Amino acid sequence: MSTMSTPTPTGPRSRMPSPLPFLPEMAEVGEGLHKALRNSAIPATTIALLQLRAGQLLGSTYFTIRETANLRGIGESQERITAVATWRDATCFTAAERVALELVEAVLTPNPSGERVPDELYARAAEHYDDKAMWSLIMAIAHIGFFTPAALIAKPIPGMPPGQNYSA
Repeated sequence: MSTMSTPTPTGPRSRMPSPLPFLPEMAEVGEGLHKALRNSAIPATTIALLQLRAGQLLGSTYFTIRETANLRGIGESQERITAVATWRDATCFTAAERVALELVEAVLTPNPSGERVPDELYARAAEHYDDKAMWSLIMAIAHIGFFTPAALIAKPIPGMPPGQNYSA
């Protein structure tokens, strides 16, 4: 069975309809996460870079397209957007952005030989982010975590805005 949305005469389709008619409470939870990110103590660019990397790690076309569009919308260069996939070798990221990218990788990548977020990584992140900003990073990762099952199972339509990203 194909893992891609099947194009139809009316365009791409999601696997499932919108969850909101079935679980309207999801809108409140989602809006709370969105609000936390809008009021974040870290730059929107850092959030979008982190979430783009999360989308890449998760293999989610929906997240990858969404965050690429978000980064373009806030004026990020194509070089930086493209370099997220190879951020460790790229020279175009600040130290704070680099540690945010490392943190999301640590959270989303299993580590069978130890902690995912060791004290050393936390200490490096704390050099760039105070407690409020660190909680903002955590919420940016939590935002992706909350929507990951929907993105991977229901497969919303990439590039479509929320509320229009599911087939009827």
